[in-house]
Amino acid sequence: MTSEQRSKNMAAIHSKGTKPEMLVRRWLWSRGFRYRLNSPRLPGKPDLVLRRYRTCIFVNGCFWHGHKVSLKAAIKREQNEVYFDFAKREQARDAVSTLNIENSECCKIPKTNREFWVAKIRRNQERDAMERMRLKEMGWHCITVWECELKPQVREQTLTALERTLHHIFLQDHAVTYDTMEEGLPMAAEAASAKSDFGFASPKERLRLKNNE
Repeated sequence: MTSEQRSKNMAAIHSKGTKPEMLVRRWLWSRGFRYRLNSPRLPGKPDLVLRRYRTCIFVNGCFWHGHKVSLKAAIKREQNEVYFDFAKREQARDAVSTLNIENSECCKIPKTNREFWVAKIRRNQERDAMERMRLKEMGWHCITVWECELKPQVREQTLTALERTLHHIFLQDHAVTYDTMEEGLPMAAEAASAKSDFGFASPKERLRLKNNE
């Protein structure tokens, strides 16, 4: 594939309403889940936002988000200023190290202009991590569904697991805890028979007061 053909293919890929995203949306809707799409008020504009479950779902493409690819070796050392040729050589060596990153089964980085793609995917990964952290701080749960997990042979398993996870989140967030009654607190029957605390006298108390008159 030529660089022109690859560029054309990449430009044709949309970030919203992708086939993997539509699979997830249709499955959840058929199971009774209701959601909003690409909420601009939340970090990262999650693909699906389920307010009832306080959950954001991201349906990620394996290539664009570097699924199962570690780009730590591609992170260049930050330097404010370069004064010596040695430092420049160090930077060049770090740049070359991006060429040695291994592909994963679902994320194959092009050999052409490889350093550009590595840097782009690395930025996406760093942005993803930052957005998830911000959402967590805001009290949201985050679920990532990967493109490769929606292939026909594993699609139903993935979507069923997603449904179970959402139910588990809902039950966990809405769990009710009951405190045991502390010793010394009056029971309901005792409280009903008490007199002065509530401004009225029980039948026995009224009889005793009458006999003392």
